[in-house]
Amino acid sequence: MEFPSNRPGEPYSIQPMNTTLAARLPGPSLSPLIVACLAATWLVWGSTYLAIKFALESFPPFFQMGTRFLVAGAVLLAWMKFARGAAMPTPRQWLNALVVGTLMLGGGMGGTAFAEQTVGSGLVVAFIAVVPLMIALVNLGFGVVPRKLEGAGIGVGLAGVLMLTQGAGFQASPAGLAAITIACVTWSLGSVLSQRKLPMAPGAVGFASEMLCGGVVLLLMSLFAAETPQVPTVKALAAWLYLVVFGSLIAFNAYMVLLARASAGLASSYTFVNPVIAMLLGVAIAGETVTSYEWGAVAVVLAGVVLLVWRGR
Repeated sequence: MEFPSNRPGEPYSIQPMNTTLAARLPGPSLSPLIVACLAATWLVWGSTYLAIKFALESFPPFFQMGTRFLVAGAVLLAWMKFARGAAMPTPRQWLNALVVGTLMLGGGMGGTAFAEQTVGSGLVVAFIAVVPLMIALVNLGFGVVPRKLEGAGIGVGLAGVLMLTQGAGFQASPAGLAAITIACVTWSLGSVLSQRKLPMAPGAVGFASEMLCGGVVLLLMSLFAAETPQVPTVKALAAWLYLVVFGSLIAFNAYMVLLARASAGLASSYTFVNPVIAMLLGVAIAGETVTSYEWGAVAVVLAGVVLLVWRGR
């Protein structure tokens, strides 16, 4: 990024501002770009879990996720290379992408799709709301100690998850509960490692390499599980295309814009909006059943997430 200069040929310098005048200036408002990115992470990501369930009609879980990320990763990498002239990842960055892709996409997204075979999409995404809490716990291993308010959020959120596992949806499917637990753990571990130990190529190139590596791992998992794809129905194919274009390409890039231009709390607000969107869509469109006890458990989980991401001015 280039900064404007005071005069042609001179570097840009910041002039001191009178503190009283600065205090009177209005704070930054949400630009149309930020609003659009928030809508993408809230609504699109909130709806992808229902799309996963629809795609399961024809695409088995690991095959569905593997093909989704391979196509999205190939399109994104080709765009960055030929349209933007971006540098390709180094061998070390490819290796890091393989590890992170295996954890976040192979374990995280593969486990999510597997769980949705037996558990409602709304309950699955409500469980996934615990990921910020798990990331905070994993960070403890790197010496990052949460503040008191964050610690309270972790405790409240985990209590809500324990309540959620006692609901009718998860009690009826121990395999689904195990799958979504593994998914949350591996996604959280991969997220922390990508930040602290395993850097990938910068920007969209790094994400594309992660999708390609994760897609290959997921297809190997599909082969090992002897999955048999069916001739796709129109609904399943439309859901798969929605996941590729909107879930993998548009929403994630919107999230990257939020990370760069908005506060961390605003960027991570999808973690407590997505469960509500997913549960409402699951009940309204897919006819899923959510008990009042499960709604209460979700409220406790989201309260923990709000405490965790809360930041003072």
